[in-house]
Amino acid sequence: MTGWTIGIIGGSGLYDIEELEERQWLSIDSPFGKPSDALLTGRIGHVRFVFLPRHGRGHVLAPTHVNYRANIDVLKRAGCTDLLAISSVGSLRDELAPGRFVAPDQFIDRTFAREKSFFGKGLVAHVSMAEPVCPRLSSLAAAAACAAGAEASEGGTYLAMEGPQFSTKAESALYRSWGCDIIGMTAMPEAKLAREAELPYALVGMVTDYDCWRAETAHVEVSQVIAQLGANARLARGLVVELAGLLPAERNASPIDTVLDHALISDPERVGSDALERLDAICRRVMAARRG
Repeated sequence: MTGWTIGIIGGSGLYDIEELEERQWLSIDSPFGKPSDALLTGRIGHVRFVFLPRHGRGHVLAPTHVNYRANIDVLKRAGCTDLLAISSVGSLRDELAPGRFVAPDQFIDRTFAREKSFFGKGLVAHVSMAEPVCPRLSSLAAAAACAAGAEASEGGTYLAMEGPQFSTKAESALYRSWGCDIIGMTAMPEAKLAREAELPYALVGMVTDYDCWRAETAHVEVSQVIAQLGANARLARGLVVELAGLLPAERNASPIDTVLDHALISDPERVGSDALERLDAICRRVMAARRG
């Protein structure tokens, strides 16, 4: 058992939490390039948090241009044990109204212009994504959202689109026919990379609008999203504080902590030093064990 270090990936103002103590900004280099921003570390009670503004402070990176690999790599290097993404999403269901928080348990990845794996050049691995979120962290995050005063629900399917444009009506109708519940632009490949890095991952989607499928509602515009963001941000900060109180003092191991034990396929004797250096933070543990 160990203590908790929760990586929070979200908006640039999410870390403006009065209860956050021992604040320190850290700049960590990654072999995968430049992450979105520096990391803000601090404590709330017995829990250490590491905040990363996904789009950079001031929201200067579009979803396609976020360096997802560098972001997950530096969070791993910062000692994170688990990752919680807090993201704005659109709703594909009547019952998921703006202002509601949703902790999905499934994803459909429709992105196409992003690096989606740490592996493949010099070292190959195939992780399972059948159950893409950590049920323990997801349940705790949903409970924390409710404790903070949000209307929150567990379960559902998140459709990850490339963006930065919003959906067409035909796309929105298609995603609804697939059984999707919410839509966003950032969960993929974030969740896939977190799994490859052996970091349990959960996401809380903050509904800002109905996607354009709903005839009786005006089509989504940025001004509408920003208006709802203000209310959601206050609840999101409360979620983080409540989560710290819900986490037990000791963190029991998760099966995701050792997922690479069953995912690496390359012969360790044939893996080059360049691949090992690049993936030092991601798979140091399992490669050291295999080499013996």
